[in-house]
Amino acid sequence: MPLPAPKAGPMVPSALAKRIPKIHLHCHLEGTLRPATFVELADKHGVPLRYRPPFDSAQGDTGRGQSFDCAHSARSAQDDTAYRFEGLQEFLYLFAAVSRSLRAPEDYARLAAEFVDDALAQGVIYGELFVSPSVWTFFNPTLDVRATMEAVVTELRRARPRAIFRLLPDLTRNFGEASATETARAMATMTDLDVVGVSLGGDEVRFPARLFVEPFAYARSQGLHCVAHAGEAGGAASVRDAVELLRAERIGHGIRALDDPSTIELLATRRIPLEICPTSNRLTGVALTGHPHPYADFDRLGCVVTIDSDDPALFETSITREYELVESIAGPAALERYVRNAIEATFAAPIEKQAMRTQLEEAVAELHERSSS
Repeated sequence: MPLPAPKAGPMVPSALAKRIPKIHLHCHLEGTLRPATFVELADKHGVPLRYRPPFDSAQGDTGRGQSFDCAHSARSAQDDTAYRFEGLQEFLYLFAAVSRSLRAPEDYARLAAEFVDDALAQGVIYGELFVSPSVWTFFNPTLDVRATMEAVVTELRRARPRAIFRLLPDLTRNFGEASATETARAMATMTDLDVVGVSLGGDEVRFPARLFVEPFAYARSQGLHCVAHAGEAGGAASVRDAVELLRAERIGHGIRALDDPSTIELLATRRIPLEICPTSNRLTGVALTGHPHPYADFDRLGCVVTIDSDDPALFETSITREYELVESIAGPAALERYVRNAIEATFAAPIEKQAMRTQLEEAVAELHERSSS
């Protein structure tokens, strides 16, 4: 039975959300592309703003076919409608269209530079960002992945010392085990470019975790951390498999775990952090009926909850807005707990974690002083 939503605490709603240091644990860099930049790049490269594979059936489409493009040109689009979609599948096609508009290292450098500007303006101090090299080369086979990673990292490092950003390249499910292994091997050679681990994204229903045991084992053998999207389109078993088969250290979304008490117990007992993205889950339709605020249910069931924005530009949100939403529903004490959880869930060095804890404590103390004066 779903738990009732908690009441907000005594602090003014959103006061903490605006000022608290912010941590990105579930943010796709490509999904931060500003809509105006998307339209501009699509126009520059002569690609439509919409993408469709040649067919989309559970029997055959792996996302590897040639695209079928709707007649929707960049020049005819308005920035405020560029990111319209309905449901998870439409969103995935939109993400593909965005990825296709990024065609050269300088495009990715611009993406990263704009991300840094937006993140620093919101008080983000740390992030482990998803990038999708296998998607990049699917749309642009001649793209130099290392040069592109270098372009991204050069811009991300400009955020220091105000913020530190590292990368979690995605082993995209739809391209299969061989592609995942190839990506894992390539990323293991790029730890000098702030690669700290690998993720698993894509179609979890047609491409389950068991297909990717070997690529994940290889990544771990090279000292890379492992995280995975699960329980978004797939059920609770997908979450369990990500933990038990892939040994994922964090779970992206995980919403469907609420269907199964034993999976909840597994997550709670092993202290596997959940990266919950409230607006994303609502707009893609993966939020469960009876669980309007799943982060609150996970929290009170003993799970480790963190909050993020997923693809903020595409969802017309931001990490600040997600924090504000959570604070207005769960209260400032819960938001503070989720941010503390996020700090501990990072793959940052101990000295970096301590610096983040100090920044959080100072921000909370300042707000308490203001509220009591």
